Amino acid sequence: MTTLNTAPNIPQPDDFYAELLALHEGRSKAESDAINARLVLILANHIGDRQVLRNALKAAADPGGRRSAGPEGHARR
Repeated sequence: MTTLNTAPNIPQPDDFYAELLALHEGRSKAESDAINARLVLILANHIGDRQVLRNALKAAADPGGRRSAGPEGHARR
């Protein structure tokens, strides 16, 4: 797997989002930031493919979605 899938791919995404919000409820910003960092590392470890992770980093750096990483990791406009 070397292609980053940015298409909707989570069953019942609203339920997942609610779970994610509930995870942060009642926590300080520092606690939430630490949870997010651990979650990123856990999911990155699960993915394991360095090219996919590079593509994900590029996609995350561009929140407006103006650029998307293609299968070779090159950004497209």
